[in-house]
Amino acid sequence: MRIEHFLVAKAAAHPAKTALVTRGKRLSYEELDDLSSRLATALFMNGIRRDDRVLIFMDNCWEAAVSIFAALKAGATFSPINPSTKADKLGYVIADCDARAVLTQAKLVPVVTEACASQGKTGIFVASTPGADGQCPAGAASLTDCLTFDGAEVNHRGIDVDLAMLIYTSGSTGRPKGVMMTHRNCDAAAGSIATYLRNAPDDIILNVLPLAFDYGLYQLLMAVRLGATLVLEKSFAFPHEIFERIRKEGVTGLPLVPTMAAMILQMRDLAPGFLPSLRYISNTAAALPPAHIERLRSLLPGVRIYSMYGLTECKRCTYLPPEELDRRPGSVGIAIPNTEAFVVDDLGQRVPAGVAGELVIRGPHVMQGYWRNQAATERALRPGPNPWEKVLYTGDLFQTDEDGFLYFVGRKDDIIKTRGEKVAPKEVEAVLHAHPGIAEAVVVGVPDPVLGHAIGALVVRSDPALGGKDIIRHCARHLEDFMVPKIIEFRSELPKTESGKVSRRLAAEMMEAEQ
Repeated sequence: MRIEHFLVAKAAAHPAKTALVTRGKRLSYEELDDLSSRLATALFMNGIRRDDRVLIFMDNCWEAAVSIFAALKAGATFSPINPSTKADKLGYVIADCDARAVLTQAKLVPVVTEACASQGKTGIFVASTPGADGQCPAGAASLTDCLTFDGAEVNHRGIDVDLAMLIYTSGSTGRPKGVMMTHRNCDAAAGSIATYLRNAPDDIILNVLPLAFDYGLYQLLMAVRLGATLVLEKSFAFPHEIFERIRKEGVTGLPLVPTMAAMILQMRDLAPGFLPSLRYISNTAAALPPAHIERLRSLLPGVRIYSMYGLTECKRCTYLPPEELDRRPGSVGIAIPNTEAFVVDDLGQRVPAGVAGELVIRGPHVMQGYWRNQAATERALRPGPNPWEKVLYTGDLFQTDEDGFLYFVGRKDDIIKTRGEKVAPKEVEAVLHAHPGIAEAVVVGVPDPVLGHAIGALVVRSDPALGGKDIIRHCARHLEDFMVPKIIEFRSELPKTESGKVSRRLAAEMMEAEQ
């Protein structure tokens, strides 16, 4: 089923139900359906056709949600772009996917203009929200005017194996790659996630993750697919405001990333049960440290905490059933519904429990490949068990226990070789996060003429009195000697990607620069 059809169906069945809540604006399903149909017509009247690429370059606002469904209703493929993206990177994406339209905000029009100019791109339809003065910037059509078009259905004749979206990866190494996901891929992923989260139409989900980040985007897609309500916030910069919003709206679901969990756990004025309506928390971007899970459970008794693992190329791979948290706090669980996850060696052969190897994912949510990048596609998608299929090689090292539960070891290219030994940064980070005086930490290899690489750690303290020697002694009590960090540096915050994920690459660059 095509994604926009879920919106049309929910609007017909429950027109008055609240679909979207943002600061200062509430949209019913009928209103979200109508506005997106009007914008779809405007796109069509400005030359957008089936399979054209439409960039959504906005922060978390109601116009972004409308734009996403408008692009789909026009038969186009949408690509959400983080609003902090600079002109150089935006220009690359515009050229790479040959974008035909950009839907944006007034404050971002100068970035769009510079990006298009840098690539010599003309003829791209740009529509913008009005600025503070009520006017649209020069060179952009008025998004407000676009929403007055006739909302008649655009007969694009698209089907569910057409591309629904291009999600550009964060580009931690080299240029970002466009991950191709069909409507069928998106539907499979959203349905699987909603199944194990036990989502229902009466759920109210609060999302602070960027819509340009795949799990933030899926909060919108899952809510509409279910007929639930999405409360959309721009960020988690002011946690107490978000907590008040959760209480006011009766929020039942809160997706977060580990940095948000760390912020919550640093707050000393929160009493257990302070969010009484909350039913579940789900985690993405990186595995939650077991110590953080334990403390979250104490702070949010009765709330189901889902520790998960996934990547843009298939959205979500595994989840740990909350009832397994006590038995397997370090696990990211089992394959999500209608998915197979297994671990293989360098020859592609499955390995036994306790042996590390590369995680492989098989399922209907696996991407179609990378946009116009056949070499990268062939590295990630390789022949599966049947002659007609491809499976996803994730590039991540995992191992299983005797019951088949999966444990993240690290990225294949993250493994640190020191003193002839191999060290998985995640194992050292788990020990660091267990220290009550540490809020966040990231471990990297720092080039060393004797050791090959020394183990280095960037640390954000929750206890200002904590010193480097204290941390080294703590690690020495829990780790083999070769795994104990030799270099400790303190920061007020860790370097992060646009999606809020801690960037090991940037951390390594920072530490190398200091040596």
